[in-house]
This record gives sequence, structure tokens and C-alpha cells, in this order.
Amino acid sequence: MHFCHSSSLRVSWLFLAVVFLAARALPQEGLPAADRQTIDGIATRVLSATGAPSASLAVVRDDKIVYVHAYGDARIEGHVPARPEMRYSIGSVSKQFTATAILMLAEEGKLSLDDPVSRFIPDLTRAGEVTLRQLLSHTSGYQDYWPQDYVPPFMLQPVTAGKILDLWARKPLDFEPGTQWQYSNTNFVIAGLVVEKASGMALLQFLRTRIFAPLKMESVMNIDQDRLDETDPTGYLRYALGPLRGAPKEGKGWLFAAGELAMPAQDLARWDIAMLQQSLLQRASYRQMATEIVLRNGLGTEYGLGIEVRKLSGHRALLHAGEVSGFTAENIVLPDDHAAVVVQVNQDSSEAAGDIARQLANLLVADRDELSAAELQRARSIFENLQAGKIDRTEFTANANNYFGDSVVQDFAASLAPLGRPLDFTQAAHSERGGMTYRRYTLRFPGRMVDIWMRVMPDGKIEQYQVLAKSPV
Repeated sequence: MHFCHSSSLRVSWLFLAVVFLAARALPQEGLPAADRQTIDGIATRVLSATGAPSASLAVVRDDKIVYVHAYGDARIEGHVPARPEMRYSIGSVSKQFTATAILMLAEEGKLSLDDPVSRFIPDLTRAGEVTLRQLLSHTSGYQDYWPQDYVPPFMLQPVTAGKILDLWARKPLDFEPGTQWQYSNTNFVIAGLVVEKASGMALLQFLRTRIFAPLKMESVMNIDQDRLDETDPTGYLRYALGPLRGAPKEGKGWLFAAGELAMPAQDLARWDIAMLQQSLLQRASYRQMATEIVLRNGLGTEYGLGIEVRKLSGHRALLHAGEVSGFTAENIVLPDDHAAVVVQVNQDSSEAAGDIARQLANLLVADRDELSAAELQRARSIFENLQAGKIDRTEFTANANNYFGDSVVQDFAASLAPLGRPLDFTQAAHSERGGMTYRRYTLRFPGRMVDIWMRVMPDGKIEQYQVLAKSPV
């Protein structure tokens, strides 16, 4: 299992009402009521579409937690509502904590990222050639011990980190170190043991002392050794499109250093604020963590040290998904925007957490792009006119008017009119190119989504207005 990482299910509007009424919030300030309603709408729609039982989320803006909310059922038996203080397993989002522990020890001179693994665990396959940096960036070649997206029978039994290494890190490498990127939980089991050997402390003791306590992350739990209790959500799974079933719990030891943490969304948001403020590590360490690793052949991996390094709607994003049995999570940090999103769901093999998180992140960066109501209304009015087979040519450049010949306008009307009025019309991207402003809008209709690609000249004339099919949420 990636420790992270549906078909849409038609659910009655009654379900939507139940989900919304079951939502619970913690006190917070700083988010306008309209934004709260938009977030609630996104979360409830995705839960409805995917059938996931519940979601808990936190939103950070300007380095502050501005919204924490929970939706749906933490336990479907008895319809126990989800609450924001409940702990959800975060799966592979845990990896960035292990990576941070390594970086802390590097700052103290107790190790170097370019140390060979053999300095700490000498008897692994080619341990003298694989570096700690390659462990944290998934470029080592050590084989992943859990590629499945379910729990195999042998993983229901307890295991030790040493046994995992015996079975997966003492066999031939899958590739030459540094030549490929391949996600491997085995890398982080090794890294966790390195933390313990270099620090003289158990991994969780190190994390609690050096990270959780300073950040007041007071509810973090190690689910590798303990189970979530009756005050926390139940984890669920589905077989195909069947009903929700209780998910099995992995045996002790299998999540060590790679996916062992559970916490409320608010605690993970506190960690995100520390990332934004760079308050736990030196700036140079954060830079190493958040810099994409490049393979020997020059290809980028879109991964740093325990964290993905990507572009989201033109904005730099540090993110990671997480999945363990019964739970999924998505954590997105937008460092240049001083914003972050945490979403946790109590169902595995579900896209709900990622779908909600990406839409919330797009909402945050759209706000930063200072989209005016007038610009949004302009794009919408043009769409509605084209649905009716009409176009105001004074709004367009000569090039665009040439593009919109009579037959083109007829195609727009014939294909768009049956869609009716969009349920949502939101900006999804913004950038500058060729002296023009580019904006992408996403429109959601019942059972269908489309994108508008719009380019505007400095004088306000529209150079491009295209409508393209989009994969539905």
C-alpha cells in the first residue's frame, strides 16, 4: 500500500442534508461566511459522490488555522457524527516527520544526508552505495514491502522492523541507486531505524520530544502499536461498489516510520504552519526537504525528502497523500501563499480526501489571484450567451472573432445548451503568458464537468475562449 494513496455513487439529497447537519466545528476566526459555505459545499458534494462515510478538514490561511470542520459519520453503526477533535490515521503523511527527524540529526552533526546506509545498518543490500538522501527520496532501489492497496493475510500478524528488512532490504535492489524513482515504504523503515541509532531514542519518543511537544500537537497517536479508541472514527473499506465494511487493522510493526501516525486535522495543520514559518529546522534544511530530486539521467521526480514537490494551479505545493487500512488523507502546503489544507477520510482506496483537498487548495490560490466578482461574472455571461448561440463580438479581439465563425458558434450552442445551468462555476487556475492573462474555470453539471480556457489581453479584450471536456470528480 502506498500508505497513500470511485466510481461516483448517486446519493439522495436527504443524504446531503444529513451529512451537513452532522458536521461539527471547532471555534475559529478569520474565514468569511461565504468561504465557509463554499468549503462545506465542496466537502458534502465529494462525500456524496464517493460515498465516503466522513471527512475532517482544516484550512490554514496567512499562517493561521482559520477553519476546522468535520462532516458525516465517524461510525456508520449508530450514525455517530464525526467531530474535529477525532484522530484519523494519516498514513504516508507520516513520512515527512521521519524525514524531518533525519534533517534535525543532520543539523546536529550526528549524520549526513549523504552518509551511506552502511554507517548505521551495514548488512543491508549494497548498504555502502545507498545514501540516506536516497532513502528519503525513494531513489534507493530497496523494494517496497507493501505495494498492495489492501492488507495481505501475513500483514495481520505482528512484525519487527528488522524482519521487514530481512525480507525486503536484503534482496537485490530493484534498480541502481539514483537511477529511478520508485515509491517504497521499506526506505522509511530503514530511515526510522537510523533515527533511533543516531539519536539513541525510540522514533516516537524523538518525534514527541522534538516535534509534537514544541508544536502543541497534543493528540498524536502511534497506531503502529495501539488502536484508535471508541472516541475516534472507525476505518472502512468497500469491495467494488458494495456497502461500507469495517477495515482490518494491520499487525503491530508494519507501519513503523512509514505510516504510523494518527491525529486530528487541527494537529496536522499546526505542523503545516511550522512548515510555512520554517520554525523547526534551519532554512537550508527546509530547502533540501522541499527541493525536487533529480535522477542521474536528468529527469525530475516531483519528490523531495518525504514530500512531493509539485505545481498546483501555477503555485508551488508541498503535498503528500496517505493511506492505511480504513483511512486516507491528503495534506497540501502552499508555501508561497502561506496557506495549507488538511483533509482526512475514514475509508481506504477512496479519492475523497484528495478531491476535497485539491478543490480547497484551488479555492485558496484563487483568492490569492484576486479574482473579482466582475471577472467571474464576465466569463459566466459569455458561456451563457454561447449556450444560446449568441456572442458579443465587441468583447473579443480580431483573432478571437475570426475563431468564432458562424459554424463554431453553432457547435458551441448545440453542445453546451443541453448542459443547462452549471451547479458550480469556479476559477481553477491563473497565470501570465505572452502578455496575456490566462484563467481556467471549472464548471460542474449533473454528471458532467467542463473547463473554460480564457486568455485576456492587457486592454481587456478576449483573445481565447475555449470549452473542453473534463473528467468528473
